[in-house]
Amino acid sequence: MHPSHVIRGRTTQLLHGRRIVLGVSGSIAAIEVPKIVRELLRHGAEVQTVMSGEAARIIGPEALHFASGHPPVLQLTGNVEHVTLLGPGEGRADLYVVAPATANTLSKIAHGIDDTAVTSCASVALGGGVPMLIAPAMHSLMGANPAVKENLDKLRQWGVGIVWGPSVEGEEKIASPEEIAAAVLHRVARGPWAGRSVVVVGGAARESIDAVRSVTNESSGSSAVALATQAYYRGAEVRLWAGALQVPVPGWVSVEHWRGVEDLLALARRRRAELARATAVLVPAALSDYTLERWPGKISSRDHETLTLTLRRAPKVLPELRRLAPRPTRLIAFKLEVGLSPVELEAAARGLATETDADWVVANDAATMGSPETNALVLPRGGERRWIRGPKSEFAGKLLDDVGRELANIATGSSDASPARRRRPARPRRSARRAH
Repeated sequence: MHPSHVIRGRTTQLLHGRRIVLGVSGSIAAIEVPKIVRELLRHGAEVQTVMSGEAARIIGPEALHFASGHPPVLQLTGNVEHVTLLGPGEGRADLYVVAPATANTLSKIAHGIDDTAVTSCASVALGGGVPMLIAPAMHSLMGANPAVKENLDKLRQWGVGIVWGPSVEGEEKIASPEEIAAAVLHRVARGPWAGRSVVVVGGAARESIDAVRSVTNESSGSSAVALATQAYYRGAEVRLWAGALQVPVPGWVSVEHWRGVEDLLALARRRRAELARATAVLVPAALSDYTLERWPGKISSRDHETLTLTLRRAPKVLPELRRLAPRPTRLIAFKLEVGLSPVELEAAARGLATETDADWVVANDAATMGSPETNALVLPRGGERRWIRGPKSEFAGKLLDDVGRELANIATGSSDASPARRRRPARPRRSARRAH
């Protein structure tokens, strides 16, 4: 068995059965391509690489053969590889990715110049309607060239997704393997979440004591980040409304920040249209039950040997979210308890469902706060309860798949399945950087 088969599907199976053609042009960033290939394999993809002659000067074909399990296409032959891989018929690729894409290669693609296997594959993909992504890599001055910017604009107008990496030390670096894989997953997604709008409300609330101190809790926000990431992988347009987080947010997830419960409620009212059109609002946030009046400035410890804080009950967020996001939007509430038996935990979860009119409730114990693992009881409205155990990334994927099955089973013509609620699968989120 080739080593590429050992890692296939280790992260997710979301690209199982999908064929990705990866074009490699002559940038020094070509040395990153084996990592990109392996990341795609970990999501279940079959990857075929195509190299320009300049790329082969930088990284050996054997390295890409090892990474993918298939020898790379170095030049076009009587097998008409560009048509075989990307033309009509059985075995046609689901996506063509050019990574790295030099200024030279992307400009040739924009002008229909076919002088390498990489650019010829691009011509067939564009002519035949195969989706395309480009991950540029070049000196920053080349990225600022008006001709290159114009060519990128032209490619975007044709529906080509641009996946930018960081700008570092005067270089437009290639996006990371994780960023490219996320863009691929989002672009080829076909399931019930593709093109739908999802809002995830997560992180810890911080209720201000004074200008520098706050009352908060032990939530890391990792469940919220996992849910936002997995929803994006499944093709959703995701916005994360984030309180305090102890984990990084991937660059492909749009973030809106809030601090305390009142801040969150104000945000929800400002963005009520976004909530109302969302297919689902998931709320794993650790919300404050109590808040307090904020002292002006900073409380001086020299002036107060002891300090008494008076807490007052905070307003409830979930009922307001339900009001702002009425059905058919799915409201998925989370319930955190300490030391309850499974029976008691279920009773508490059902009580929350009644109190907030949530469609689904996810209940777990405080022991999971800050942990990479979760052990959660999932209660869908009118459905059978189940437990989801394991890493939070797997939990997030399983929960979204469960809710997605409900969405897929909605009868055609119902309110949620109407054209007003369905959107075409969207392009990967694009950076607002100058080359755009």
